[in-house]
Parts: sequence; C-alpha cells; structure tokens
Amino acid sequence: MNGHVKSMNFQQFMEQATTLLSLLLVMAVDSTRTVAASRNQQCGNPLQQTLKLSRLIQKESVDLIKTYKASQGEMSELFCKVSVNNIPDPNISGMEHSERIVSIYTHLQDFLPHFNRVYDQQTDLQSSTSPLLTELNSVRAHSINLATLTNSLYQSLFPNLPVPEPAGRPTTLPPPQNVFQQKVYGCVVLKTYKELLLNVSRELRTLKSKMCIRRIQINTFF
Repeated sequence: MNGHVKSMNFQQFMEQATTLLSLLLVMAVDSTRTVAASRNQQCGNPLQQTLKLSRLIQKESVDLIKTYKASQGEMSELFCKVSVNNIPDPNISGMEHSERIVSIYTHLQDFLPHFNRVYDQQTDLQSSTSPLLTELNSVRAHSINLATLTNSLYQSLFPNLPVPEPAGRPTTLPPPQNVFQQKVYGCVVLKTYKELLLNVSRELRTLKSKMCIRRIQINTFF
C-alpha cells in the first residue's frame, strides 16, 4: 500500500513538473517572439521610411539632371564631363553596418553646402519661375529629411552606440566663379550627388536584406 502511495505521489510530482516545464517553455517562446517582433519593428519602420525617401530623391535627381541640362543652353552636355575639385566622394565607406550608416549621414551633410551653392548660383542665372529652381529646392529639402531619417535609423538599430555628429571638418566650396564655371560646377555637383543617392539606396537595400530578414527568420523559427 505504501509502495502504491509512493508511486502515485511520484506520478503526480512528474505530472506537475511536466506542466510547469511546459509553462516555462511557452513563456520563453512568447518572450523570444516579443523581442524578435520588437527588433523587427525597429528595423522595419525607420529603415522602410529611409529607403523609400532615398528612392524618391534618387528618381528626383535623375529628372533634375535633365532639367538642369535643358536650362543651361548650348554645350550643356559637356558641362558634366569637366573635372571639378573638392566635390565630396559619392562612395559609402566602412566595414560594419553602423559605420556605413554614419558614412551615409556624413556624406549627406557634406553635400548640403554644395547643393546650397548651386541653388544660389542658379537663382542668379534663372528666372524666378524656372522649373529648375523648384526641382533644386525639392531635392534639397528631401535631402535634409533623408539625413534626419538616417540619424533616426542609426539610433534605432544601434541604441548602445553614440549618435553620429555632423562632420567637424569644413566643406571646401569653390571661390567666386564666372558663368561658365558655375554651370560646370552645378552639373558636376548634381551628377555626383545622383551617384551618392544610388549608392545610398543600394546600401539601404543591402542593410534590409541582411538585418531585417534575419530578424524575421528568428521570429518565424520560434
């Protein structure tokens, strides 16, 4: 009889232990899903917004080049082929994802003074109703927003790393230029900036494929 009681008690103990273990496993899985979903949301929303805006500006930059050439008169096709010094490099640098996002942010900051110079020069060369000025202003405004979104993306993906600050080095702008030099300078700036935007969009797509999909797979696995 005592042996039967002991057997019953042991069986009840094992059933309770099994139930408790199952409950703990369910809680662990739910917790993992919550963390994965939270990380995926952090990755998805800021990155989707940044990528979407970069694609928009990239498309705008293609149209902007066409409008620019059409507004410069004769020899406009040759302007972009002339070499100009001190234009920022359009290539993204860095080994880690965090470094490459900082590179995007820094490049956008470096190009802004040049973009402002082109806008000011074309304001003097074009009529106030010129579509070129409208397109220049639109791309400039969107580029400022893209830099802000890039900063937010960095904070979202790498909350434990310092927030990137604007580049401390001064941007070298050209000295006073004649009309021909202004036209050449503007075309080279816009062409190089278009290359930067293409690189930015490509980089953000790569970042999405390597980071966000991996987090989605983690969530699906559990």
